Order: sequence, then C-alpha cells, then structure tokens
Amino acid sequence: MNDHPSKPVPNTRLRTVRELEFQMSRSEFAEKVYETGRAMGENVACGPRLVADWEDGNVLCPRAVYQRILTKMTHGRSMTDLGFTLPAPPAPAARPVQPLTGAHERREEPAPADRRTFLLDGAAALLALPLTTGPAPGKIGAREVRAVTAAVTTLYARDHDHGSAPLRHAASEALHTAYQWLQSGTYTHRTETKLRSATGALSIAAGWLSYDSGRAADAHSLYGEALAAARIAEDPALEAHAFGCLSLLAKASGRPREAVSAAQGAQAVARNLGSPRLLSLFHMREAGGWALMGDATATDKAIIRAHTLYAQGPRDDADPAWLDFYAPGELAGLESLARADLGQHERAAAGAEQAVLLHGDTFARNRALYTADIAIQHAVRDRPEPEAAAEAAGRVLAFLPEVRSDRLLQSLHNVAGALQRHGRVPAVASWIEEYRATTATGGGRA
Repeated sequence: MNDHPSKPVPNTRLRTVRELEFQMSRSEFAEKVYETGRAMGENVACGPRLVADWEDGNVLCPRAVYQRILTKMTHGRSMTDLGFTLPAPPAPAARPVQPLTGAHERREEPAPADRRTFLLDGAAALLALPLTTGPAPGKIGAREVRAVTAAVTTLYARDHDHGSAPLRHAASEALHTAYQWLQSGTYTHRTETKLRSATGALSIAAGWLSYDSGRAADAHSLYGEALAAARIAEDPALEAHAFGCLSLLAKASGRPREAVSAAQGAQAVARNLGSPRLLSLFHMREAGGWALMGDATATDKAIIRAHTLYAQGPRDDADPAWLDFYAPGELAGLESLARADLGQHERAAAGAEQAVLLHGDTFARNRALYTADIAIQHAVRDRPEPEAAAEAAGRVLAFLPEVRSDRLLQSLHNVAGALQRHGRVPAVASWIEEYRATTATGGGRA
C-alpha cells in the first residue's frame, strides 16, 4: 500500500545501482542486503518485494536499519545518492517538549537541545524524543531511556483506540532516533543494556503497527530486530514478547507450523518470568497455529491450558505493561478466532460476541475486528443468519473513520464477500450499499 496519495516516483538511481553495478536480480540484491546485515550484526528479513517497493517509489526512504546496510553495501553512499527522499525535518516547536513520562516520575527541566516532534495524523497525540545538536547525540542516560519507554507506552495506548495508520510513521522516526543514540551516543554499560531493551520494545511496537497496516515483511524484520536486541541485552521478557509476535505474524501469514514453534519458543522463555497471564497468551497463540492446521485436539489442549493459566490472575510485579490488552475480552476473542479456523462457526460467533461485550468501551480497534468476525460467522454458519450478519456489519462501519487499520478494512472486505450470497435479503442489500458508499468516499481509507 502506498502511503502517499500522489503517484509514486520510481527510484531509477537505486535500480541502476542494482542492475549495472551489482548486476543482480531483485532476489539476489535482497539476499545481499540480508548477508550484509548479518555481517554487521543486524537481524533483517529483506526480500525481493521490499526491493521492489524501494525501486517503485512506494517507500520514499528505508528504515534506519536498511539505511545502515545500504550505505555499507555501496561503500558509503548516502540515501540521497541512492535516489531516496529523506523526510523533511519538522518545524521547531514553540517551546521544548518534555519526553513523555509516567505520573510517578519527576518532571525535568529540558537541557538545551533540538527536539523532534511527531504529530500524529488525526490522533491528537504527540511523541517526542530529545536530540542534542551536532553529529553525535552526546551523553545518553536515564532520561533518554525513559523517553523511549514512554514512547512505546503512548504508541500502544493510541493504537488501541485509533488503529495503526496515524502512528506508523511516528514509530519509525522514533525508532530511528533510538538507533542513533545507540550508534553514536556515549553511555555506560548499564545504560546501554537498558537502552537496547527499550529500543527492542520500540521495534516490537513499530512491528505491530506495520502488521496492523498490512506490511508483514516490515513487521517480520522489526520483530527480528527486537529478538536480536533481547539476546544482546539478555532480556528474557523482551525475547518472549518477540517470539510471541513472530507467532502471531506467522499465523496471519498462513504458516501455522511456524506459528506453533514460535509460540512454544515464547513459552520456553517465559516460564521463569512469573507471569501466568503472559504464558496464557502464548498458549493461545499456539492454539491459533494448531487451529489453522485443523488439529482440533491440539487446539483444545492449548486453549484449556490458556484458560487455566489466565485464571491464576494477574501478577503486578511480573506482568509487562504491554499485556494490558490481554483482558477477558481478548481471551474470549482469540478463542473465537481459533474456533472459526476449525469451522466451528456457532461457537466462533458466540465467542466474538462475548469478546465485544467484555471489552466494553475499551480497545476500539479490537472491538471492531471482533464485530466483523461476528458478521462473518453469522453469514457462513451451517444455518446462516443474514439479518444478524448485516446488523453486526453495520456496527463495524460505525467505527470508521476513527479507527484506521488495514486489518479492519480487510475484515470489512471479507464481510462483504461473505454477505454477497445473501444479497437478496433487504438488510444485507442495504448494508452492501452503505459499505460501497463509505469506501467509495474514502471514509474507510487508512
């Protein structure tokens, strides 16, 4: 998906470098990027599709990790030399912006420094990470670590209510800043470990936003970066989180065996972290993989284990902050998705209804997605209920445009496909007309 409304301009300069200097196909060039990154200690997952996006102009400038690799590959060439367009720096704020802090932290007077401000389209939110002037960011300490950590918290909070579209670019810029600090700053070993862990958590947040925006390859790369950061920092909580995200991505990409393996890897790392609910989530991820393989017995075992662990309750001293989304509504929703993959449509519809009810007024994007699932299950069950499906589908449209997520738009497309067979039912015909009008006017555009 092109992030820019105007027609993309092909990057002929990069294509010339690939074809004439390297004399490689896109697949060979992608492999070269991967090998160079691995030699540099970078964990990336570059494929020919990403190279095509670069050359076709769908990506104006690669993420920071790819900038480093491409510069290394081309013997020091800048992104401008390679035909990319660097993002314009934002206008300076009227007054310095404090890094986002928790309520319990003392507000600090900012040191004289340039500030990067990320205004999020339509979300009325602000992420700010301070940058000192000059070629190097200078001394890095606890304040910078807190800024990265707080940016992660803010991204998740905004994403739950608004979806990923307004946030993805801000997350990418924040991650670029954090990597600058790691590469060029000066810090103690203790600070390095904390900053690397915080940057890994930011990679996961950015990966999630990419996944929710339909960019699976970017998400896989970002999750891989987080996994590498976790191992360097010897951070098992971050490692478990990265494995869990890789499981979710594998399942969404139609690779169920990989989903099961990654979920089991997450469980192995998380067993000593003291959080039953974290383990519960990873067992539910495993259930999703088994369900996609059609193994009902293994799915049921994983679901039962997930519920048993969840019932042990929260552990305030061990549950990570990002786990807040795993409320009872999400537990019910994830089970409903597994039931749907097993073809158990009535149980799936009931579970999705329960998920929406239990979520209450929170997690708008997840409520929208589960409401779409309700519509689909009512449309495809053995005894279809098209009126009920149309009613649920109408509730989904009400979430637009406040919630902007490519996954939600894809779900709406799936709902429309499922309802087509019931087009003669007046309620269904009315919804299809409303859906087409909404998407035609851009009301659902991410």
